[in-house]
Amino acid sequence: MNIDLKQLEELLKVLEQRNVTEFEFEDEKVRVRLGRGQPAAAVAAAAPLGAAPGLAQAPPPQGPPAAAPAGVAPAAPADENVVLVTSPFVGTFYRAPSPGAPPFVEVGDTVKRGQVMCIVEAMKLMNEIESEFSGTIVDCLVENAHPVEFGQKLFKIKKA
Repeated sequence: MNIDLKQLEELLKVLEQRNVTEFEFEDEKVRVRLGRGQPAAAVAAAAPLGAAPGLAQAPPPQGPPAAAPAGVAPAAPADENVVLVTSPFVGTFYRAPSPGAPPFVEVGDTVKRGQVMCIVEAMKLMNEIESEFSGTIVDCLVENAHPVEFGQKLFKIKKA
């Protein structure tokens, strides 16, 4: 591993100052994933961090990340049939496949397991987020074309 520890320490300080609890950066040469308040921070890299500290200028996350790593987290105990779909990436949330196209799903729509619900653009890659459950969309929790954090809640689904 060829990591500049001084850059990594600076990145950690910036993340702590901004109260960021999770951070993930990846390009063709390096992958860094950090989590505060967890047992350990994971780092894997093949080259120096380069531009990673500059990315730390992003705004702090909106609320704490979900307990589950990504995908689906249980909702509040009030309704055990309602599950939350969370973002597996830091990126930009898109409700439709292209500008002007209808959204993949709307509140009230019935979805099947494996059905595409949205796109999260991360590192110039369009990642389709699929439903883990069959059910009905109860709520869309993110505005179209807004940034999302790792673990941020995207949709509520009432399981069928």
